[in-house]
Amino acid sequence: MRKYLLLLLLAAGMHSAEAQKTRSKAQLSETSVVKDPSGTVLPSAIWVPLYQTGKVKIEPVDASNADSEFTLQRYSDEEWAKLMEAMPKPDGSRAFKRSSQFVAFKDTDLQGNTYDIKALKGKVVVINFWFINCPPCRLEIPDLNELVAHYKDNKDVVFLAIAMDDKHRLQEFQRQLPFNYNIIAKGEYIARDNNINAFPTHVVLDREGKILFHTDGLAKNTVYWVKKSIEQALAQKGDLASQN
Repeated sequence: MRKYLLLLLLAAGMHSAEAQKTRSKAQLSETSVVKDPSGTVLPSAIWVPLYQTGKVKIEPVDASNADSEFTLQRYSDEEWAKLMEAMPKPDGSRAFKRSSQFVAFKDTDLQGNTYDIKALKGKVVVINFWFINCPPCRLEIPDLNELVAHYKDNKDVVFLAIAMDDKHRLQEFQRQLPFNYNIIAKGEYIARDNNINAFPTHVVLDREGKILFHTDGLAKNTVYWVKKSIEQALAQKGDLASQN
């Protein structure tokens, strides 16, 4: 009996030591000291939103020290690509099937430019269905703007944002948070014609006007896959590509 009690006490001691060891590890919280690569301490109001985007990594200086400081660093392009590729591909939208035909439309954007999907064959068309009061739609706008900037000199890529809101509301919104896609107002009929009822929904049309990529909602690697699909479509061979 005495031997049994000693074993219980020993086991309890080991468990306590292990628990203490676990508690002593560095754990990131909003009260943690986080510094940028230059050593400047970042307030939580800055590093928390950055960290939530998933575009930066925050690592402890000493992982075994509960009081450790942390450093914030951006992923290199290679690290980011590897991280995105390791994640599952975003689920497809139930509204579409790969290589199916997008229901065409012809409409005018906020600047008065007219876009005819049928006339855009030979180009890669990137479409985003959204509305102003959609939180994930708003959250992805900075990343989508970066995508537009990346292809700003490529006339073979056309970005269209089909908004569910009217022109007046969209113009007010643009003054607060610019969205650099070519925005078409009151696009409910386009969404309805394409069976879209989830937002945001992304669609990439290849040079033949067929759906190459589609997804709805916002996954961490959604924009990465939009860009990857654009690159795939640009590399597409065929009569339309060679004529463009």
